[in-house]
Amino acid sequence: QVQLVESGGGLVQAGGSLTLSCTASGRTFNGAMGWFRQAPGKEREFVTSITWVGGYTSYADSVKGRFTISRDNAKNTVYLQMNNLKPDDTAVYYCAAARVWRGSSWFGTGRDMDYWGKGTLVTVSS
Repeated sequence: QVQLVESGGGLVQAGGSLTLSCTASGRTFNGAMGWFRQAPGKEREFVTSITWVGGYTSYADSVKGRFTISRDNAKNTVYLQMNNLKPDDTAVYYCAAARVWRGSSWFGTGRDMDYWGKGTLVTVSS
């Protein structure tokens, strides 16, 4: 049974940085992992993804140049380094995993993820 456990959320001032982690316990697949977020009153949106094989990454335009996703295969963990945070980044961030990689556009829809974390809250104050 695969479980995704997120950590690292919190309160930060605008312009600050945070690093989120997501560990996939019991991982036996390659595929990909990534992050989505949902702000109050808004729909869930794609943030970034990374493949376990090759480390291919994809980012939403709103976070390009500020966020960096990385992975540690030995630890079954992906990281999201968030720099120059803005109040608009305030949201619950959810880790997601797909057993099979079907491309960045497909992953970005979030519709067919195999696993989801419970979410971690990131609050950016102005």
